Amino acid sequence: MAQITPEVVLSYTKPASGYLCPLNANTFGIEFLKFEIKDYDTNRVVYQVAREPDSEPLPEVLDPEIENMIRSVKYTFPASFLKYKTVRTLLEFCVGPQPVNNLRMIERHFFKDKLVRTYDFEFGFCIPNSTNSWEAIYDVPEYPAAVINDYITSPWAHKSDSFYFVDNKLIMHNKAEYQYVQE
Repeated sequence: MAQITPEVVLSYTKPASGYLCPLNANTFGIEFLKFEIKDYDTNRVVYQVAREPDSEPLPEVLDPEIENMIRSVKYTFPASFLKYKTVRTLLEFCVGPQPVNNLRMIERHFFKDKLVRTYDFEFGFCIPNSTNSWEAIYDVPEYPAAVINDYITSPWAHKSDSFYFVDNKLIMHNKAEYQYVQE
């Protein structure tokens, strides 16, 4: 298999089929501890999850269904999310005993297999055995009413791939699906 680089994932025109690296590619011990999404203007929390670091490593071989549960998430957002002007995300994560250089996350969003948005964040350096926070504030595209209705009436048609690189080497790949519901 050819090496998956940031340039490769930035060239994708539809969601990746399967996962592009094994779980054990995360040799840096990066673990996500908290993730929060807020409407920046009102400070309303739309999604929040938190957990303690794993005390035991994952087994080398996992049932594919279990692996998918670990590497994917299904978000249910209020339909009003599609009208937010600015969103704030906060990711808290820890790293293992070795330094992490040039941490980068590329997230590609697709609706009905068409690319609709790309986020490309560079975190830089992480000290070994540290807990870090990564906050991003970004504008949300303004959608016409017909597009908002399409998102609402097409649950799970909005998908994303999140790719995490250290020194341009893919170490994690996760997936998400989204639905938007009337409040």
